Amino acid sequence: MKGIKQEKRVLRFTYLLVMALFFNVAILTPTIDKGAIFIGAIICGLLCYSHFVIRRFYPDGDKFILLFSNILAVIGIAMIYRLDLPISGGSYIAEGTRSFLTAKQIIFFALGMTMFILVVVILPDLKRFSKYKYLYLIITLLFMSMGTFFGKEQFGAKNWVNLFGFGFQPSEFGKIALVAYLASALKDYEKPSKFWIKIGKAIGFRKESSYKYISLIEPAMVMMISLLFMLAQTDLGSALIFFAIALTMLYIATSNKKYVIIALLLFVVGGVIGYYLFYHVQIRVMIWRNPWKYGYDEGHQLVQSLIAIANGGFFGVGLGNGYPGYIPVVESDFIFAAICEELGLLIGFAVIILNFLLFYRCIRAALYIKDKFSRLLAVGYSTMMVSQTLVIIGGVTGAIPLTGITLPFVSYGGSSMLISYLSLGIIQKISEESSNYE
Repeated sequence: MKGIKQEKRVLRFTYLLVMALFFNVAILTPTIDKGAIFIGAIICGLLCYSHFVIRRFYPDGDKFILLFSNILAVIGIAMIYRLDLPISGGSYIAEGTRSFLTAKQIIFFALGMTMFILVVVILPDLKRFSKYKYLYLIITLLFMSMGTFFGKEQFGAKNWVNLFGFGFQPSEFGKIALVAYLASALKDYEKPSKFWIKIGKAIGFRKESSYKYISLIEPAMVMMISLLFMLAQTDLGSALIFFAIALTMLYIATSNKKYVIIALLLFVVGGVIGYYLFYHVQIRVMIWRNPWKYGYDEGHQLVQSLIAIANGGFFGVGLGNGYPGYIPVVESDFIFAAICEELGLLIGFAVIILNFLLFYRCIRAALYIKDKFSRLLAVGYSTMMVSQTLVIIGGVTGAIPLTGITLPFVSYGGSSMLISYLSLGIIQKISEESSNYE
């Protein structure tokens, strides 16, 4: 009963947030923008309907997963709507210059929530899906390699593919399959298959307890190939995220610190090799070390981001009063800088805290499930989203070398929105299956 009251309180706060944000956006134009009010109403309707369906028909799981993700999406859509308006420093520039990013983002938001609900409603017990390891393997390698062979270079990375006029990042979809593959491969770590036992005997392993080490060769090879594809595409952000996912899942499955240390050493070696092989990597490191020296060319994006964050201060300059248009690709890679400038570091910290609350609720679902495959899925998808948040915020603030990835639920991008909601739908399904969850 207490949990339901807390859910309703968070839901009411979300409605108030939607109304406050979109009312502020509506009064930025010379005449009140009715489109902003209309979009705010649509978002409130979507939030209400999605929560009603999950709470009414599937009352056992963690409802805060959907609530926290929706708050992040609301902040992102409101900021994208503001960026879509021809406003700079509080001045309305000209009519007819909008690109209607908000309409596309709302469509992806609605599709994402629909996907979330369908996963919970349609998918049967997730334990049944643990046997499709090699299907996940094929899908993983297919999507990871797609950018290398068919990708179009954009902002230094060859990670975008256009099919039938639709552009997407294959690595976003590859992440979903990669987590499923690793969960299938690592769930039986303590009980290796007959195939790996035969390999162990052929190599000369005498103790049966040693055969489990041999079974890690296959997932290690798959991870190495995936990381090599990301290096070939100079997609450093995805490489970091994949490594974080694999490392976390490996430790959860084996509880062996030696594997973690070995993996970290191998990653450092691979990073050094990648630095000397790829000029793009050297540029990113060079900008990170001293962005101000390259502020008029290669470091322009990061320098403008740092200036925007500093300009916003703790409380921000106010919605519509900043100059986020000076930051290239602000609506996707650098939306966090725009939020900090206009809404302040206070809201920036709130976005970070919301992401970690979402991570906590997702990991909590893993703690209550008995099936090891489902637990590893929850851990993998939770790590995927929190590592993506850390990597992009670290890059935008200059804490780590810049990487071209999106902030989950907040940044503009259809692939990211759909994959994030799909991942959360799977975690929600796991929380529904957990015994004695509450």
